[in-house]
Amino acid sequence: MKGQGVTWLQGVVVVEARGGRPEELVNRALEGGLSLSAISWTSNGKLRFEVSVGDFFKLRPYLKQTGCRVHVVKRNGLPFWMAKAEKRIWFAGGLALFFLLIFLLSSLVWRIDVVGNERMPKEDILQAAKAEGLYTLQWSFRLQDADVISKKLVTALPGTTWIGVEKKGTKVTIRVVEMSLPEQAALNSPRHLIASADAVVTQIVAEAGKPLVKKNTRVKKGQTLISGIIGNETYNKTVVAKGSVRGLVWYEYEILSPMTQQVKVYTGEKKTKWHAVIGSRALQISGFGDNPFAQSETVTHEERVSWRDWTLPFGRMKETILESEMQERTLTEEEAREAGKMQAKAEVLLKAGADAVIRDEIVLHEKADNGKVYMKVLFEVEQSIVEEMPLVHMQGD
Repeated sequence: MKGQGVTWLQGVVVVEARGGRPEELVNRALEGGLSLSAISWTSNGKLRFEVSVGDFFKLRPYLKQTGCRVHVVKRNGLPFWMAKAEKRIWFAGGLALFFLLIFLLSSLVWRIDVVGNERMPKEDILQAAKAEGLYTLQWSFRLQDADVISKKLVTALPGTTWIGVEKKGTKVTIRVVEMSLPEQAALNSPRHLIASADAVVTQIVAEAGKPLVKKNTRVKKGQTLISGIIGNETYNKTVVAKGSVRGLVWYEYEILSPMTQQVKVYTGEKKTKWHAVIGSRALQISGFGDNPFAQSETVTHEERVSWRDWTLPFGRMKETILESEMQERTLTEEEAREAGKMQAKAEVLLKAGADAVIRDEIVLHEKADNGKVYMKVLFEVEQSIVEEMPLVHMQGD
């Protein structure tokens, strides 16, 4: 037999010889110059061998001489593959078009991320990048080298010390390092720091100005805590009082907490919609029709096609609509009391400030009536009690 590659190009058939004198058939064919290979006996007593397509048609005179008949059991090689492909030309064309489409889509820039910018607007950076040929839906092979784009962007964007451009698949990331500018001190007028509420001082730290109260001092709202006038009656000057003062402030709340509450639960019924995603667009492909639920919540999950470091610009999105309903939940008197306190504490901390801490709570009055719990609670809160008051009359030296 010739080389396997040449044999495959010519085409090979596997045949079985039936009847007559098969051994004589093989011997005469070989003597006549035909190329036979893989000659063997099958389990049912037939002689099997491989022969090229060209030599197969030369077997006829030897078959007549030996009284044999041959049956083709297998076909291999390019001629047979081409025959199958011809029958499936539309499938082959569609497959080729599919891979061509993937290649074209993966050769576009689908997404540009800008990171590291704090003062500089993202739109200005993207506009400068576009001027250098870097924008969405641009062909990757038309982009300049990343180092070249980086240097040009630094020149085009004053206020930056370094810009890096990194391309991964269909996404480009622009990393920006901005110049560090010295912070400008705020221009403040001379002022006092006064109490924002009646309180007992727990901490006072005067950075500038003269402290007028001490720890454990009870102060009234509007009382000066740190004065913006330093010196004595004869020699003094005004400054911008700075510092922090914390104190205990009391809040009295009347709480009404119902013993029945409406809570949202999921019934387990759901409807799923699938979307084909290409770039930033989504095309619904299943789950058509209106939302069948009176109350519902929608959860979205998107999947993109990726290969190694490449994230292709198409994928699918699953949109799940979960049916929900409001159910009535009955609370015990203790649960209603705690729920009311939690709500009141949240309101107190929102009013007192982010650094406020509840130190104590005292229930002044409590009763349960008509499915509701009524309480009057006093909260003791440690918080900042500083408020600014500008000095209207400037004091001379």
